[in-house]
Amino acid sequence: MTTETTSSGGGWSAALLLVLVAVLLAGALFGYDQGVISGALTGVQRDFKLSPLLVEVVTSWVTLGALAGSLAGGELADRLGRRKALLAAAALFTAGAMIEALAPGVVTLVSGRLVVGFGVGVAAVAAPLYAAELAPAAQRGRFVSCYQLAITLGIFFSYLVDAALAEAGEWRIMLGVSAAPALLLLIAMLPAVESPRWLVRAGRREEARAAIVRVRPWIDPDVRLASIDAALKDDPANASWGEVFNPAWRRPLMIGLGLAVFQQITGINAIIYYSDRIFAAAGFATPLAQAQATTWAIGAVNVLATLIAIAFIDRLGRRPLLLAGLVGMGLSLAAVGAAFFSITSAVPSGGPTTAGIVTLVALVIFIISFAFSLGPVVWTVINEIFPGSVRGRAVAVATAVNWGAAFIVSEFFLTLVDAIGEAWTFWLFALFCVVGGVWIYRQVPETKGSSLEQIQALWSPSNPAAK
Repeated sequence: MTTETTSSGGGWSAALLLVLVAVLLAGALFGYDQGVISGALTGVQRDFKLSPLLVEVVTSWVTLGALAGSLAGGELADRLGRRKALLAAAALFTAGAMIEALAPGVVTLVSGRLVVGFGVGVAAVAAPLYAAELAPAAQRGRFVSCYQLAITLGIFFSYLVDAALAEAGEWRIMLGVSAAPALLLLIAMLPAVESPRWLVRAGRREEARAAIVRVRPWIDPDVRLASIDAALKDDPANASWGEVFNPAWRRPLMIGLGLAVFQQITGINAIIYYSDRIFAAAGFATPLAQAQATTWAIGAVNVLATLIAIAFIDRLGRRPLLLAGLVGMGLSLAAVGAAFFSITSAVPSGGPTTAGIVTLVALVIFIISFAFSLGPVVWTVINEIFPGSVRGRAVAVATAVNWGAAFIVSEFFLTLVDAIGEAWTFWLFALFCVVGGVWIYRQVPETKGSSLEQIQALWSPSNPAAK
């Protein structure tokens, strides 16, 4: 058994706390820039007279930037280090927020969305990777889940800002607010330590030893270095992108890509991005009513339910949370579909109908189910399963695929609704939950309590589970 597994109870160092702060800020920025567009769209559409196609572009092109940023983030994280990749993300968040807030027209606004998205993509790779490599094994699930918790806090805060500014339609302030936490992330990362794993791979052994002492002074740094050496001895020092697709890593790659896709095609970003419009269709007539429903039914519930994952991911394990969450998500999406089917079959009233209330309750259940399962657990598993030699690039590929799926869902959600209606759209998401549950049950192993070295051994040809 490795030192990482056995020595998790040494307490908290200032350096380890700073790692957590950086991860929380990166996640909060990710979440804010995801959620804020829901409330900003009304003002943007009013000022720039957007067509439905341009509404989808302004909403979804942040995911195109994130797709490109996640691929670049893997390169940055592997070549320059996890810490410098997060510094780059902070700079991108700051620049993007300023471009959005000062945009004179829709082209500049979309450009700002792309820059912010690029920062989101870099952070989505670097922050969970940073957390996974610096956290003790027994707390790794909680550390990576804190990133997802921060995303939900960012989304919730964006909804609060949207609700406060909904009547005035101050979309520029909504979009520009994220520059402040971006600067805080930049400041937090300046004194932060680099990942010892990355430093060993880069040949900077003494710096790695110093980083271990700063982050976890209660363990023997030489024993920890020996554990890292053992895991890295057969890995190339500078793995190429082609190494990610080596047949030896085919199974973890398929698991990572599958989880990345199912997280998105079950509908989460469609609901986050278009929540105000969903509630409007359900009978919440005013922008304030829509913003309030979004804030509390989506934002607040998302935060609270993510705490479930943080509490239980290292106790119950990854598989039980994933499977239980997909059951709840599938049932709630089926209920939303049924509610919209009855709405389209009835004469609309002046306020929320019974079906509208059912939609609200069902979406609350969906958010709870997602927030303790596919939200945090997917990112935890993706950042655990790859060997150190390709982890940065492999996580980048999985993250890029995740954002590609997010782009498709967010870009074509309104088009799909127009084509087949709200009811069938949500039933389609529910079907993907069923397919995802079956696939996870058959393909995804349990990694609870295992060190990164032990997880890497799962893919050894001599291990029956690798076949």
